Amino acid sequence: MTTGARFDLVVRDALVATGNAVSTVDLGIRDGCIQAIAERLEDTAQMVDARGRLVLPGGVDAHCHMDQPVYGAVCADDFRSGTLSAACGGNTTIVPFAMAGPSDPLAATVAAYRLRAQGQAMIDYAIHPTIQAASAQTLDQDLPGLIRAGYASLKIFTTYEGFRLGDGEILDILQVAARHGALVMVHAENDAIIAMLTRDLVERGRHAPRFHAEARPVLAEREAIHRIASFAEATGAEVLIVHVSSREGLEEVTRAQRRGVRIHAETCPQYLLFTEEDLDREGLEGAKFMCSPPMRTTADQDALWDGMAQGSLAVYSSDHSPYRFAGPDGKLRHGSGARFDQIANGLPGLELRLPLLFSEGYLQGRISLAQFIAVSSTNAAELHGLAPRKGSIVIGGDADLVIWDQDREITVTHALLHDGVDYTPYEGMRIRGWPVTTISRGEVIVDDGRILGMPGRGRFVPSKARPLP
Repeated sequence: MTTGARFDLVVRDALVATGNAVSTVDLGIRDGCIQAIAERLEDTAQMVDARGRLVLPGGVDAHCHMDQPVYGAVCADDFRSGTLSAACGGNTTIVPFAMAGPSDPLAATVAAYRLRAQGQAMIDYAIHPTIQAASAQTLDQDLPGLIRAGYASLKIFTTYEGFRLGDGEILDILQVAARHGALVMVHAENDAIIAMLTRDLVERGRHAPRFHAEARPVLAEREAIHRIASFAEATGAEVLIVHVSSREGLEEVTRAQRRGVRIHAETCPQYLLFTEEDLDREGLEGAKFMCSPPMRTTADQDALWDGMAQGSLAVYSSDHSPYRFAGPDGKLRHGSGARFDQIANGLPGLELRLPLLFSEGYLQGRISLAQFIAVSSTNAAELHGLAPRKGSIVIGGDADLVIWDQDREITVTHALLHDGVDYTPYEGMRIRGWPVTTISRGEVIVDDGRILGMPGRGRFVPSKARPLP
C-alpha cells in the first residue's frame, strides 16, 4: 500500500524494548517496512494506537508442522488454518517442513510444498527441506541448488523408521551444508537404544502411554547429541539440536560450544511446562502429551529455564504437530487398545507458543524481556537466514509487530484456539499477557480477536546461506 502520506501506518505510543530498556516511540511504516522510529510521527494514512503497551517483533516459529502426512497420521492444519492460528498467537513468520520420502526427489518435493502454501498462508513463511536419504542426486545437485535458491535451513533425523540416517549419510550431508553455508536441524535420539527398549516393553505387555518415556530415555538423547556435536566438529557444519528436553542433553550442547563447535539448542513449551508424569493419565489421555523426545522431570525443566536465561538455549519453538486425538488419521487411529509405539508423536502449540513464554517466562521473572524477544524471534531469524528482514524492530526491516496487553488474563480452552486440532494439552491453564494485535508487513491482520488478514497474503521468504566464518 502506497499513499500520498509520508507513512502508510504509524503505531503510536509503542513501548519498544532495546536490550532490557523500554522507551515510548512511534513506529512509521511504509511499503511494508519500518521507515522511522521517533518520539512523534505524523502524516500517516492509518494510525494504530498502542496506548503505551509493549510492541514486540512478530514471533518467528521456525519449527512447526502443517499439511504433511506421517505414518498414516495427518496434520489437522494446512497452511490456511495453521497460519491463522499462528497469527492469532502473535507469530508473523513460520518455517515448516517439506517432507521428502526416501525415494522422493528432494527439489520436486520442496517445490510442490511451496505451491501448497501459495494462496493459503496468511503470514510469511520459509521452508525447511527434510532429507531422508543422502543419494548422489540429493548431495550433488538438489541440496546445493536448494540452498542457493533460498532453502538454506534443512532437517535430518537420527531416529524413526523411514526418516533416520546412518552416520555416513549424516556426515555427507553436513559436509555439503558446511560447504554451502546451510544450517542443519537435527532430531537427535539414538534409534537403536529406543528400538531395544521399545521391544522389551512391548514384549512385557507395557503398552500404556506412560511407557513412552521409558522407551526414549535421556541417555538416548544425550548420546545422539554428543554424536552430532562430534560430526559438526569434524565437518565444520553449523547445527541446531531441536527440541532439547533434558539437562544432560543441554550439557552436551554447551560442552561442544566451549570447544568451538557451531552448535545451538532449541526447546519447546512442552518441555518447560509438562513432565513425564503427564503421560500417566487415565486411559489414553496420556497420549495427548506424547511427543519425542518425551517430557522429563521438574529438574530438567529448571535446567532448561536456566539455559534460556544464560543464553545456552538459543531458540524457543512450538514443534506444532497438529494430530487430532480421535479419528482414523489422528493419534488414536489404532483404536482404544493402541500401544504407546502406535500413537503419533507430537503436540499442538503454535498459537500458544508466545503467550506461554510471556506468562511463564517473562512475567514470572525466569527470563528478561530481551531474552523473550531473542529466543522467540530474533535468534531464529538469524540462525535460519531470515534476518534482518525478520525478527527485530529495525529501520528497513519488515513491519512485523505485535501489541501485547500485559494485564489480560486468559484461561486456555480448546474453543479459544484457531488450529484444526480437536484438543489442547494446555486446557485450563491460566495465562497472563496476550498478543492483542498482530501486524504483518504493515498490515493489521488480527486485532482484538477480529481476523482481518486474508489467506494467501503470506509470502515466501528466502533463507539466506550463512558462510563459514
